[in-house]
Amino acid sequence: MLKRIGFALLLFIAAVVIYLLIAPVQITPAAWTPPVAPTLTGPYEQNNKLATIERLSLGDGHKPEDVAFDAQGRIYAGFEDGRIIQLQPDGTQPRVFANTQGRPLGFVFDRTGNLISTDALKGLVSIDQKGAVTVLTTEVDGAKLGCLNDLDIAADGTIYFTEASQKYPMSQFAADIMEHQPNGRFLAYDPKTQKTRTILNGIYFANGVAISPDQTYALVAETGLYRILKIWLSGPQQGQHEVFIDNLPGFPDGISSNGKDKFWVALVTPRNAVLDRMLPYPFARKMVFRLPKFLHPAPQRYSFVLGLDSSGKVVENLQNGAADCYAQIANVVEHDGALYFGSIGENTVGKFALR
Repeated sequence: MLKRIGFALLLFIAAVVIYLLIAPVQITPAAWTPPVAPTLTGPYEQNNKLATIERLSLGDGHKPEDVAFDAQGRIYAGFEDGRIIQLQPDGTQPRVFANTQGRPLGFVFDRTGNLISTDALKGLVSIDQKGAVTVLTTEVDGAKLGCLNDLDIAADGTIYFTEASQKYPMSQFAADIMEHQPNGRFLAYDPKTQKTRTILNGIYFANGVAISPDQTYALVAETGLYRILKIWLSGPQQGQHEVFIDNLPGFPDGISSNGKDKFWVALVTPRNAVLDRMLPYPFARKMVFRLPKFLHPAPQRYSFVLGLDSSGKVVENLQNGAADCYAQIANVVEHDGALYFGSIGENTVGKFALR
């Protein structure tokens, strides 16, 4: 009897090993050796400044990725079920403003009062003041757009936005990170011509977007490479790009400009040492991807926001690592003396009073 049990156990172990070695997977990972993660010292010194975040209730939804404000100061955030919630300026009276029937992620109001959103399922959409949804674009260069992520609107009305991945939908964003291929793009939509064009291809999970106050460049978060790109929109360097800040201590997500002297960057979670060690080894990542999801590298509960000046220098460092922190901050918007946070791990909007 014991021999039979032992033999069955060996067969089971052999089957598991064979599965981990050769079972088909959807990802085609590429090798990349990341730079050594910076320690949480110096400009990234650990602190608990974000322990005072106030939570603004949105009702019964979850994962309000981004935050926007209309001309009356009312607050808007979108849920994973497609609903967009409106709060009064004091953060009270949540109500459903609209429903895209998709997954609204980035939000910015245009000059005419329409709420423009990058919807991961529906494309680039416009929501008027009555909550009616209009799709602006769903394709570029003759192909359907993939998972749209974030946006900003230039002074001339051009909508600049990111496609996080041409290959994977938002529901499988972790697959794109594990694959580590340049599946993302930076795009522009012209409301006058209703045309969409590609500005930069080959981005490793294209994420947050912020236009500079002087309108000469855009910042784009390249989440998969732990860095932020600077892409020139005008002037002698138009069309060129460079690294704005590199080797961040976390995964950069949303970016916004305060319109004056500062860019706010949300680090949705700190770097994962296990993932960093796996990135040079595509075969190892395939094996891990075959494991149940609860065994994959997971985000850490941590609040992490940086303020950068126009040269990419860290001038604000806001953190909180407590168990009850407002975690997985995905976007930061400065408004009327406070920072407002969207999150992919919470069901509220965060508010933090600036000094």
